[in-house]
Amino acid sequence: MEVWESVVVGAGQAGLAASYFLRQRGIDHVVLDANPAPGGAWQHRWDSLGMDDVHGVADLPGSQAPAPSARAANVVVPAYFGDYEHAHSLPVVRPVRVDRVDSDGDLLVVRSGGREWRTRTLVNATGTWTRPFVPHYPGVETFRGEQLHTAGYPGRDHFRGRRVLVVGGGASAVQLLGELAPVTDTLWVTRREPVWRTGFDAAAGLAAVTAVEERVRRGLPPASVVSVTGLALRPQELEAARLGAYERRPMFSSIGPSGVHWDDGTSEAVDVILWATGFRPALDHLAPLGLRTREGGIALEPVRGNVQGATTSVVDPRVHLVGYGPSASTVGASRAGRQAALAVSRRLEAAAA
Repeated sequence: MEVWESVVVGAGQAGLAASYFLRQRGIDHVVLDANPAPGGAWQHRWDSLGMDDVHGVADLPGSQAPAPSARAANVVVPAYFGDYEHAHSLPVVRPVRVDRVDSDGDLLVVRSGGREWRTRTLVNATGTWTRPFVPHYPGVETFRGEQLHTAGYPGRDHFRGRRVLVVGGGASAVQLLGELAPVTDTLWVTRREPVWRTGFDAAAGLAAVTAVEERVRRGLPPASVVSVTGLALRPQELEAARLGAYERRPMFSSIGPSGVHWDDGTSEAVDVILWATGFRPALDHLAPLGLRTREGGIALEPVRGNVQGATTSVVDPRVHLVGYGPSASTVGASRAGRQAALAVSRRLEAAAA
């Protein structure tokens, strides 16, 4: 059976960047992507999310990202990724949903149904989109209204005439409140008091990355750093602010058939609970390798003393994670792709020596 020098799992921004740099180094590899078409998670975003609304799509290596525009991100970005795959002849195979990765001596075995790929190294770039996180609250199963996560957001017209409870303190919650408040009744709850900012400078960016880096260094699961970066209102959200959409309430303690309840005895009736509660890294397929620490994260090997550019698993140096921890951003993902390709190259060279 053929043995690959590397297998990349996932063809989002991090996976494509890794493939580009692996090809530059002449490393024989294949990219396995679970999606039916190019675009990574972007192809699944809601239709109303325009290129003007996204945090930014960073340039892929050797290419320039699409400029901000009113066009839908779930159309523009997949087209950009698809053109990139073609222009650089990246070896993407889809749809292939990886079920598990096992160790077999010096090799790793990547399995999908009855198919398998044997490889000397693995670059994991599976992101978070397939693992939406919804916290459990007492009584949640009794709620008679509609519950959905932002991953399945169907557009604001779906909610007209209904009272919508938006749960979560991140940028997605702010964006969706901005879209919903002008057309329907909304209520916002968060675990922590939101931290608002009017600008974002290099110091704030460094503080955000450092917060993530420290958790990865300690083997903890990556966490949101919105509390460090803060939240900002864009022009399209000012109408929602005028309507009072960002007058946040603390988290409720339980859920009933018609709404939510707080410990102080107050209640709010709602028709819909929209969970803007984020995602978790999609890493279940790596479980057979035992990479997680007791704390639940995957510790990465520091590069020249820092974790910011780290991709290599401490437990199994054949495995590299891109788009995880400090590299879980569009800019960081491409940098991590370069670092992962370098680490793969060095490991292959050492094994051949």
